[in-house]
Amino acid sequence: MALCWCCSPRCLLLFFLLSAVPVAYLISLELAAPTTHVYHYHSAGWFRECAKWDDLNRRFLVSFMDGGIGQIPVPDDHTPGAVLEEVPLVKHVDLAKNASLGFVIDRPRNRLLVATADVMGNRYSALAAYDLSTWDRLFLTQLSGPSDPKAFADDVAVDAEGNAYVTDCTGSFIWKVGVDGKFLSTIKSPLFTPKEWYKAIVGLNGIVYHPDGYLIVIHTFSGNLFKIDISKGDEVKQIKVIEGSLKFGDGLELLSPTQIVVAGNPSGRLVESTDGWETASVVGKFSGPKHRLATAATVKDGKVYLNHMVAMGYPKKKHAIVEAVFSA
Repeated sequence: MALCWCCSPRCLLLFFLLSAVPVAYLISLELAAPTTHVYHYHSAGWFRECAKWDDLNRRFLVSFMDGGIGQIPVPDDHTPGAVLEEVPLVKHVDLAKNASLGFVIDRPRNRLLVATADVMGNRYSALAAYDLSTWDRLFLTQLSGPSDPKAFADDVAVDAEGNAYVTDCTGSFIWKVGVDGKFLSTIKSPLFTPKEWYKAIVGLNGIVYHPDGYLIVIHTFSGNLFKIDISKGDEVKQIKVIEGSLKFGDGLELLSPTQIVVAGNPSGRLVESTDGWETASVVGKFSGPKHRLATAATVKDGKVYLNHMVAMGYPKKKHAIVEAVFSA
């Protein structure tokens, strides 16, 4: 009887009406005129976790949730509004079914460091390094496997010596990998685990290296921000956020020694510290296309841009990298 009702014209009509509401809302959001500059590009995939501007080569680099790295060249005579095209650069068979996630451009060593993980099962995490000119893989360091506790390598930062720091957003700790790809250690702290269980669902996420010799990392569901002094035995301190909230923060970008951008929900927040990141305040916010989900931040020609993970459109999938203009 219930099955018959579910297949009845009334039920089908109700389903159509209910589904039409969110679809119509998404369409209205997509068709709304953007308030800031946007780079749109066509892609072969629906999800692009991270985007960073490679100023030397005048291109955006993007990571594929289905594994791999691509580029979006931006010509000097680019016409605003013209849709750019994604070009695949890296696709390795041995990393099939693993996503390429957060990455960092290591300019002094002309390489790209990419966090790789099994998104669905959390049974594999690794750090891959690629030559920025030839795209040869320099090393692949496995960080966790099927016999280890579940883990999820999410983002990566690199220090002045070329050591890499990879966040695990499942277990909330950090792997340290040497410049040559050798696994060195893990950084753990009870501060990384919030008291409330529901705040631990998504843990340590975006991470950046500060030129004064420490790391800054965000815990997504709690919004906690941490300072890790690698010159003092990986000393961990929680940065006191005295104004504003950083809950649901994702990717980080260091703008200056005193400012970082936090991508996430809302789209972007500008965070400032005047005391060496002992404390910090949210001094600006930007609200972009919420239906596309901001996941990473980058700087191009002095302007902040936010990568949005979800593509729209069919059959051509169109992604958006949106300029963030912050207001108090």
